[in-house]
Order: sequence, then structure tokens, then C-alpha cells
Amino acid sequence: MGRLAVIVVAYNSAGCIDDLLDGLPAALEDVPAVTVVVDNGSSDGTLERVRSRGDVLVVANTNTGYAAGINRGAAEVPDATAYLILNPDLTLRPGCVPPLLEALDAEGVGIAAPRVEDENGRLVLSLRREPTLGRALGLSWTGVPVLSEYVTDPTAYRSPHEADWALGAALAVSRACADAIGPWDESFFLYSEETDYCLRAAEAGYATRFVPQSTVVHAAGGSGRTDATHVMQIVNRVRLYARRHPGWRAAAYWGLNVVSEVTWILRGHPQSRASVLALLIPRRRPAQLACGDRLIPV
Repeated sequence: MGRLAVIVVAYNSAGCIDDLLDGLPAALEDVPAVTVVVDNGSSDGTLERVRSRGDVLVVANTNTGYAAGINRGAAEVPDATAYLILNPDLTLRPGCVPPLLEALDAEGVGIAAPRVEDENGRLVLSLRREPTLGRALGLSWTGVPVLSEYVTDPTAYRSPHEADWALGAALAVSRACADAIGPWDESFFLYSEETDYCLRAAEAGYATRFVPQSTVVHAAGGSGRTDATHVMQIVNRVRLYARRHPGWRAAAYWGLNVVSEVTWILRGHPQSRASVLALLIPRRRPAQLACGDRLIPV
């Protein structure tokens, strides 16, 4: 059995990261692993806290984004045979890692995603479908697959199967898949990097497999949510689609997202005001995305 690299990218995570790291031994069982915590410039004492533990490899990084943190952590374990990428605001159920690695051993599987629950044991809808024009209006409440990027049917979370992509809070990646598709795309900074990664893996012949025998708990809001992070989420959705579908399809997807965000404003979601302005006025986009030079962001 080879060595697993557990990669945790932390940013101001002092209040939650110990819970994750304390639960890793029971989650791993007998899987040989090295845990790398990449601190993306925290200002709340996260770096000092993880350095004091002695059971993790710590990388002090500037905040160059989530994907950059993953790439930095992977570089620290060049002999890894698989990678387990975790958000710092997770806790892992005992024994949840071996089923993910077993899934990676199956022919054609490159990424394995666990079942995700909230702190009250309720299912988190963590599976997604590939972005399309039909799914751009945010009509996931309909449950109709052609209109919903979210997989909302609870029965889809009861048995193993392939998915287009899955929430990036917890993903296991085989070394073969990682070598085949290359590093995570750092230009996204935050959000859509997991969508891009899973879709690129599929194009290279590596499926994303949902593994409900493995469960993680995601603390809602543990990483915080601001106008800026919401803008990154929406703008990056458009960037991802525009890169993969240039021309009129990109313009249509941009316009549909503007409409969708306006409807969210009308439904009492104030952060969508910032995303509408960012979609319409390129200079209002976060500088980290470096996409303020054209109306349709790429």
C-alpha cells in the first residue's frame, strides 16, 4: 500500500481545524498517510496552532487561492499514491477514508467523493451536474435534471455511482488521475476549481465516483461567506463555462446568470446585488480573479 497525502488548505481556520486533524487517525484506520496543512496567510493564529501539533507537515503560504494551496501541498509529498483534499471545517467519520481509496482502485475512476452531512446529520446536496445553458437560471428547486445543476433526489445519495462533479470540500484523487490532468487551475482562486478539475478528469477518462459508505460532516459557514466570496462564486461559474463554450454560448450563459442573480435579489438575497454589479461592470470583480478586462469573464 502506498502513502496517502492528506492536503488541508486553511485560511483563518483556528476555530475548527483541530477537530478535523484530531479525527484523522480514526478516519484513516490503517492507511499510511502524511498530512500537509497549507496555511494561506491566516491572521487568526491558525499557522501557530497547526505548527504546535507536531503531527502534520505545515506549509506557510501567501493567500494565492484554494487551488494554489492544493498544488503547494501536493508538491510536498512527491511519492504520494493518492491525495485526499479536505476543507478545514470538516470532521470525518471513523473509517471513512478506506472506502474512498477502494473506489479509486476501480477501473476508470480517478476521483472519489464521500457523502456529506451537516452538523445535525442532514444530507448536504454535494453532487452536481455539468453546467449547461438550461441549468444557468438556478432552477434547482424544480428537481428536473435538465434545469438543475444540483442533484436533489435523496435516492441518488444512497448508493455508489458516477457523478459529473462533486463538492470540493472532500475529494480523493488517484495519482494516475492527478498525473494525467495536471495541477488544479489556480486562476479561479476560489470556487469552480473542483468543477474544472472533475470535468477535465472526465475528459481524460477518469470518472468521479460517489461513495456513500464514506461520510464527512461539513460545518455550515465554517469558512465564512461575504459579498466578495459570493461574487467569486458567480463570476467563476461564468468563466468556467465561457472557457469551455466560447462565442454566443458564453454570452448566453453570462446573461442567464445575470437574470438568475436578479431573481435572487428579489427573493431577499442581498449578496446577489454585488454579483450582478460584478457581472455587468468588469472593474467590480475581485482583483484576484484577474478578469476585469472584458464583459464576458474568462
